Amino acid sequence: MSGLQITTNSPGETEQLGSILGSLLSPGSFLALRGDLGGGKTCLTRGVVASLAPQSTHLVASPTYAIMNCYPGSIPVYHFDFYRLTGDDDIAELGFEEFFYGDGVCIVEWSERLVELMPSDVLTLLFEYSEGDRRLITITSSGQKYDVVLEQLSGRL
Repeated sequence: MSGLQITTNSPGETEQLGSILGSLLSPGSFLALRGDLGGGKTCLTRGVVASLAPQSTHLVASPTYAIMNCYPGSIPVYHFDFYRLTGDDDIAELGFEEFFYGDGVCIVEWSERLVELMPSDVLTLLFEYSEGDRRLITITSSGQKYDVVLEQLSGRL
């Protein structure tokens, strides 16, 4: 399986999807999030954090101005927002690349800012507005590791 489309009907459902997805992730996982402002990326991240670092769930907020938030837990979650960055040079200069292959889960909003620094094995989530609070979330895999995650996610929905 290399792709899956899911419709959520509310921010709560988007967060619940993130929680299910988070339960399937392991250290070194990389989620590349794409979509417009207000598309649900931070809601999904809150769900992932609820699953992996529940004591930090209340801290989840969009890191647009901080660029990175770290949520400690049994598996730490590194939440990046590259909206204000222009590309690989900015990201490399700030030293974020070292987190991409570490002991935690990386969630990157505005991942399209990564070009050369994007890991080869990622799970990409594209958030699109439907109507009202509904979101169409297209999840694609770029490697065998995430093909397995997609299959497991599909079975749990």
